Amino acid sequence: MKLTYDIADKPKGGQLVVFALQQMLAILAATIAVPMIIGNGLTPAAAMFGAGVGTIVYWLFTKRKSPVFLGSSFAFLGSMASAFAGGVSMQLGMLGLVLGAALAGLVYVVIALVIKAVGVEWLNRLMPPVVIGPTVAIIGLSLAGNAVGDLQTGDVKGEEGMLASPYAAIICGLITLVTVMVCSTYGKKMMKLIPFILGILAGYASAAILTLIGNAADIDAIKLVDFSVFKSYMMPDGEVALSTFLSLPSFTFKEALKGTGELTGSYFATIFAAYVPVAFVVFAEHVADHKNLSSIIGKDLLKDPGLSNTLLGDGVGSMVGAVFGGCPNTTYGESIACVAITGNASSITIFAAAIGCILFSFITPLVAFVDSIPACVMGGVCIALYGFIAVSGLKMLQQVDLNKNRNLFVASVILIAGIGGLSLSFGSVTITEIAAALILGILTNLLLSREKDEAPAKPEKAAVPNQQAKRPAANQQRKEKKKR
Repeated sequence: MKLTYDIADKPKGGQLVVFALQQMLAILAATIAVPMIIGNGLTPAAAMFGAGVGTIVYWLFTKRKSPVFLGSSFAFLGSMASAFAGGVSMQLGMLGLVLGAALAGLVYVVIALVIKAVGVEWLNRLMPPVVIGPTVAIIGLSLAGNAVGDLQTGDVKGEEGMLASPYAAIICGLITLVTVMVCSTYGKKMMKLIPFILGILAGYASAAILTLIGNAADIDAIKLVDFSVFKSYMMPDGEVALSTFLSLPSFTFKEALKGTGELTGSYFATIFAAYVPVAFVVFAEHVADHKNLSSIIGKDLLKDPGLSNTLLGDGVGSMVGAVFGGCPNTTYGESIACVAITGNASSITIFAAAIGCILFSFITPLVAFVDSIPACVMGGVCIALYGFIAVSGLKMLQQVDLNKNRNLFVASVILIAGIGGLSLSFGSVTITEIAAALILGILTNLLLSREKDEAPAKPEKAAVPNQQAKRPAANQQRKEKKKR
């Protein structure tokens, strides 16, 4: 695709800040969701700091050539939960998070060293476009339920759950989506580059107006924004008033150091079994993400800066991120989709977004604002983001000959297994539907790789005039001349 800003381009100061903010808004909702799901002392602010630091590590390892943001990985939710299983103390659980991320990161480091030694061509043969394309599409399609679910949800809760009507939520979500689409399609240059910021602002404003009306008229059905986060924001050590403008995030390593005396061999084995197998599964998603990003920016990231460098950046970035935020990081499809829709592949934008995440984590009102964005608004944004990921995968199939049965079967099994939700669990290890579909596609492609390509039909030779047929005609002409 045609990029407005290429990897090495540097937007001007004011524009850079706005572009970085857009990247942050695209990934923050999911990034802060992981610590909120796990609980046990993990906080959104620390996760934001960890994501920012992890992204900078990745940015440096990839020689500033891969424009994608790293955020909290949902693939490790089960692994993170196991760190606190069995009634262990919060300190030991925090230590388990750091150890688990270190073990998962080491898996990436080992794979990176192997790839550095043997090259990446074998991987391209193992995962050709007919395998990667449908897999990337599934990454987007598998998140469709999350986007639609968020689209119908407000954030104000009552005693019996959410108060807002799903219709009110859908209206605000669709306002967000329409704003994104219109700005991206019809907007001038700057509007085209920041459609998500404009969409979120429009959706948030509409949700806030409905909520204020609902509060004034006591109509629960239109209360969408939870303004209570602006009165006080919960931190592990109690409520921190927003008058405390700056506050230090509750970093994981502070509690983890206190748990070193409780560490046992059996607990380490539990963490090892919970994290290491999942790291191999996430490796497949790492490859799919980078192939997708490569197709968008028109440069093969698996060759330059190289898959070994992207793996090292992802692995070491996860280790460092978990030390601060507790969550292993991964490359975010939302960030890739943001690059694709806006055409802004500037690497310095990713760096600025990482710095912004780090700074945001210290500013309590900003953390509260991000937390106050209602789910329906982010649902409207995610319909565009996740849909773009799916379409990017389908675009990869354009270079595949689907007239061949082999390719048809490979694409078919990946799409159906992924959309159908095929996943496998072995104890605490879960092979996600994306990884399961990818593995099934690879096996199918290998099984049918002996199919012979049909030889092109030989062009018919042009008819050569029959010399024998010409002679009688020539003799007849001579006879006629003699008669004359």
